[in-house]
Amino acid sequence: MALNDLSRRDTMRLSALFTASGALPLLRAFEARAQEPDAPVRIGYLPITDATPLLVAHGKGYFEAEGLKAEKPVMLRSWAQVLEAFISGQVNVVHLLSPMTVWARFGSRAPAKVVAWNHTGGSGLSVGPQINDVKDLGGKTVAIPFWYSIHNVVLQTLLRESGLTPASKKNGPPETNEVNLVVMAPADMVPALAANQIAGFIVAEPFNAAAETLGVGKILRFTGDVWKDHACCVVFMHERDLEQRPEWTQKVVNAMVRAQLWTREHRSETAALLSKDGVNKYTPHATAVLEKVLAPPENDNAAYLKTGAIRNAEWRERRIDFQPYPFPSYTEELVRRLKPTLIEGSRAFLNDLDPATAARELVDDRFVKAAVTAAGGMTAFGLPESFTRSEVISA
Repeated sequence: MALNDLSRRDTMRLSALFTASGALPLLRAFEARAQEPDAPVRIGYLPITDATPLLVAHGKGYFEAEGLKAEKPVMLRSWAQVLEAFISGQVNVVHLLSPMTVWARFGSRAPAKVVAWNHTGGSGLSVGPQINDVKDLGGKTVAIPFWYSIHNVVLQTLLRESGLTPASKKNGPPETNEVNLVVMAPADMVPALAANQIAGFIVAEPFNAAAETLGVGKILRFTGDVWKDHACCVVFMHERDLEQRPEWTQKVVNAMVRAQLWTREHRSETAALLSKDGVNKYTPHATAVLEKVLAPPENDNAAYLKTGAIRNAEWRERRIDFQPYPFPSYTEELVRRLKPTLIEGSRAFLNDLDPATAARELVDDRFVKAAVTAAGGMTAFGLPESFTRSEVISA
């Protein structure tokens, strides 16, 4: 298997899309697309657990319950495809990695905003059997899903805390104090780890669970155990819909919030609904693999505490959890941490991007606040009744 030929092409496409000039043709296509006053919900997604609330909202008929028309969600193969379909207006609701929305809004100048979080946690750093500590990754290669990902941010936090330097080596192996980062499609990560082409990968579920189930890798650290209740994927929508179809937007967000509440109480059923055996075959994953993420066995936490995959037991983090409110403190801290993070591609706009300003301009929380309040408030999601919090990070 060639290490990431497809991923390299996707990365180049995505890097181009994250510039104003590269996104311009798609933005023009979006503007030229005839506006449909009654356009249905058109979801674009990748087959990962990050998409859960949008898929559950469709599968459980929550969009229709809100009086909306909803087409079957479109499964796409890469983040580049998701972003292209969204910017050009082929789909109107997507989940994106939270740093991708920063690039889309301020790099591409896409008129779109984050309206909610899809989930918290839901990712891990998986490694081969010979790796027992982050320091053991020195001189080795680790795969990331994209430069513009919370995975890259958390991984580099862990590496620096262990005295290692993130690197992007095109020729030659990394030095003993370096860790070479390569972008790789999530579906390629498990086989690459099994073939010893990489020492580890950091990515969304269920690929960490797949590596465990197949016996080719183990969890070295959960990302939610590094950055407490961090967002991974968020819901991104066109500003045109937010401003010109506010009632429609509110109903979309209502359905997604309802789906998160249902998922929290029906985790095994969610795994079955999302699996390749489900009626809609939303993902190519087996129910058992999805259950290990959504409804893990009781004894899993004890095992992870013993190995050090979980170090902050008092946080009581779920492997993946669901709450929709986009805390401003998270967006602000994300922008701060992106600035020193090694990222290939256009990033000049980051230099002058103020974290508080970015949080205000990137996120529109009107709709999710109304939906959460109507659903019983933040306590319905097991959280304090507040729309503010402080970020907690412990590498």
